[in-house]
Amino acid sequence: MNMAADSDPESEVFEITDFTTASEWERFVSRVEEVLNDWKLIGNSAGKSTLGKGIYTSGTWGEKSQDINFADFKFFITHYFLKQECEKDDGQDTLEEDAFPLAMQDLLCMNNDFPPRAHCLVRWYGIREFVVITPGTNCEAIISESKCNLLLSSISISLANSGCQVPMFVQIQQKWRRMYAGECQGPGVRTDFEMVHLRKVPSQYNHLSGLLDIFKSKIGCSLSPLPPVIIAIRFTYILQDWQQHSWPQQPPDFDTLLGGEVGAVEFGKLPFGACEEPISELHLATTWPHLTEGIVVDNDVYSDLDPLQSPHWSVRVRTAENPQCLLGDFLTEFFKLCCRKESTEEILGRGLGDEEGKENSDISSALSKLTEPAATVPISRLSVSSMVHSARKHIRRHRHIDDSPLNTDILNSVLLYLFPDAAVEKSSQNSKKNPAQSNAPGKTEQDKKSDNLYLQMKSAPSDSLTYRLALCMCLVNYSYGGLRAVAHLWQEFVLELRYRWENNYLIHGLAGGPPDLRCCLLHQKLQMLNCCIERKRARDEARKVLEGSKESERRVPASTSTKEAFPGKSWDSWSDSEDEFFECLSDQGETEAPHTEGNEDGSKNKAEGRLHPYNNTTLLNSTEPLYVPVTQEPAPMTEDLLEEQSEVLAKLGTSAEGTHLRARMQSACLLSDMESFKAANPGCVLEDFVRWYSPRDYVVEEIVDETGNTVVKGELSARMKIPGNMWVEAWETARVTPARRQRRLFDDTKEAEKVLHYLAVQKPADLTSSLLPCILHAGILKLKEEESKEDIPSVKKTIQQATSQASKLLHPPNHDYKKLEDFINQLMAIETVITRARSLKAKFALCEGEKEEDREELEKFVSSLLEEPEVLVNGAGQGPAGSIIRRLFVNSQKAALLEEDMGRDRKHTGGSNKTSDFPSPAGREILLRTCVPRPAPYSKALPQRLFCVLMREEFRLAGAFSSDTSFF
Repeated sequence: MNMAADSDPESEVFEITDFTTASEWERFVSRVEEVLNDWKLIGNSAGKSTLGKGIYTSGTWGEKSQDINFADFKFFITHYFLKQECEKDDGQDTLEEDAFPLAMQDLLCMNNDFPPRAHCLVRWYGIREFVVITPGTNCEAIISESKCNLLLSSISISLANSGCQVPMFVQIQQKWRRMYAGECQGPGVRTDFEMVHLRKVPSQYNHLSGLLDIFKSKIGCSLSPLPPVIIAIRFTYILQDWQQHSWPQQPPDFDTLLGGEVGAVEFGKLPFGACEEPISELHLATTWPHLTEGIVVDNDVYSDLDPLQSPHWSVRVRTAENPQCLLGDFLTEFFKLCCRKESTEEILGRGLGDEEGKENSDISSALSKLTEPAATVPISRLSVSSMVHSARKHIRRHRHIDDSPLNTDILNSVLLYLFPDAAVEKSSQNSKKNPAQSNAPGKTEQDKKSDNLYLQMKSAPSDSLTYRLALCMCLVNYSYGGLRAVAHLWQEFVLELRYRWENNYLIHGLAGGPPDLRCCLLHQKLQMLNCCIERKRARDEARKVLEGSKESERRVPASTSTKEAFPGKSWDSWSDSEDEFFECLSDQGETEAPHTEGNEDGSKNKAEGRLHPYNNTTLLNSTEPLYVPVTQEPAPMTEDLLEEQSEVLAKLGTSAEGTHLRARMQSACLLSDMESFKAANPGCVLEDFVRWYSPRDYVVEEIVDETGNTVVKGELSARMKIPGNMWVEAWETARVTPARRQRRLFDDTKEAEKVLHYLAVQKPADLTSSLLPCILHAGILKLKEEESKEDIPSVKKTIQQATSQASKLLHPPNHDYKKLEDFINQLMAIETVITRARSLKAKFALCEGEKEEDREELEKFVSSLLEEPEVLVNGAGQGPAGSIIRRLFVNSQKAALLEEDMGRDRKHTGGSNKTSDFPSPAGREILLRTCVPRPAPYSKALPQRLFCVLMREEFRLAGAFSSDTSFF
């Protein structure tokens, strides 16, 4: 209660208007002082160390900003400062109470003249710390003289009241003019910062001697003789004309690539580089860092300032804004397809898809047609060169060749690149022996290094069919007809796959085995199709062997016995096609007669489907060895099928029926293996099966029997003894059936048709999205390859960062297109940097026969140009880089003169220029410094400084003039 009562008067106190700050002006002054206090900028700033050479460029600059109002006019107040290591407090601060403020010491410091990258006030005044007040974002500039004076007097009072020794500026006039006025105060001293800005250079000040006159008259020092003026001069020359080095990169001529051998290897390469010169200008700065008045002559009649005599040369380059780069263009155009909505039929017209539509309209009829025993394919049909053409005859019936979105020659070249085995005549024997693997002759070093890149990016191996397909789609999209050509190529590609499935041809360029779930889904689908083809070939092979051994009538009793073996029990193996059986190859250790009487009781029948004895183990209930059976391989699955299956399993719930159903689904493979085991080991028991299949579930222990002998006793593990155990139930249900007479676990026919249907209905946008990881993978590989030729450390690091970013972007199944677009822009930026490096290397290339150390120096010079804002040229005009720069300027001058002579008949003024190696400087900067007593001869000697900028359309004088406020 008490506290509440206390808080009321308290809040009233805070609302009392302070009538002592009478005017807006005074409020503004006190607000500025508050900010200086908050930022701890009050008091003595002397005693800090002098600055090291080049620290303004290499060091880090900090800034903090705040809004501040003058009545309703908004300003920003900003503090800029060079971040420095904290020096140890050595007690000097107390000794030098009357030392000049830091800014005054900086005015004379010569270690950081002409910093290449800094705030303009740092360049003009050489100061390391300052505060600037600028009009707010949408506020008009402070142009009237009275307002400027009001602001200046405000900061003067704020500095005096707060004891702040950091210089403070206000921005006046239009913002583009970068006009500042300011002040710095110290104990008994003050520096005024003043500025002049004109559009043209007055003729009397167009040289050093005129500027010295201004400086001396402004100082107004009556001492005689005057202390010497220290001068630093920098002239900047711009080279815009690179004609003598026309940019070497031309867009590739794809037609000539196709004219090469069949299979056009160039399809597998992404183009690279800029189509235009990526560096627009070279700026050469020639500097005379330390001259004394009288040493150098520069007036309206004569000048000593010849760039070739300058002791310091430094260079910077200006780069072209977003030059057109081929790799970036290819990636961007391909990426745009992701946003298209059309289906292949809509793009190519209904006629082309009709027959395909008929084929896919009823998959079940296709199934029944394809599951019939296939006739042996004649060898002539299997010569693969006919494949490319016969597979698409029916599609051509609907299409005039002229209407084809993709030129026939190009289409055939692309298909031969994708399916290189089509170029080679092979017998069926040959092709059957060849496993489905990459056609790459051997991986290059680059591929070996980047082997895991496809795993990071969830794409596909760089020598796989999927990867090559992505490259071809990208090329066809960019150069041969865009979306329609992509749809056409895809349709032909799917037809080719169907042809291979129907004719038992493995698809080249895919690793064998089940789908690799670490790759993109499209790659998994192609691998799945290959698995189906492999299984189908194995069955056909087995069938031929069986037919060859005159047992062709065997299929009928096999099917009836199997049907009897499954009288609608719970443990069926989940195949839709009742009559389809797994057929293993007959040469895998099946030595016994395959079928005997008495099959049903499973005790005295002969063994079937044996592979080899298992570790010298014998059956528990007999002396027969335990045999490993021939089993069916588990069904391969792609990630979408796995996901589908897990969703179905999850939806079954926890009810007893659901659990039973789930167990049946999950144990189809287990049941098949049990049946194979029973067939291979007549008289076996569940314990025998467990010893082979899951040894950890058979616990063996040594015990001492009644007679004192140590015997080994084994039993099933605890989990196997749980009542209603799935294994026990499955064992009781399992019949004695060898693998080749079991129903197929993996229905390759159905799965192949599912894959082919999935591929046929892909829209170009879906396809692009599926192939995007591969094409970005290819883009990164291309950047790595090109960077390794140039060896740019910063680019190497950026590529590594990009790769890790890509893995985050590409792993989720639904891609974030906005982020992917930004990522492609990032890759384009990397390409641009590499292209710049290439351009600079071309321009600073060594002539034959030059020294090795020169070569190293030039390489270092070029890499520095890419990494740093400004690079010092060793040896100035006499060094290896200097002589090349000079040659570039000379050639440019000659070219300009030639053009002038050809363009005009009259040759007028500027004859002196014709013999010069260099054009007239685009900018001249002259820095004058001295230390003289002001305003009276007996005042302290204080630093004075004038920075002059002379350009074609600008004349700027930035002066800092110090005066003694104690002795005047």
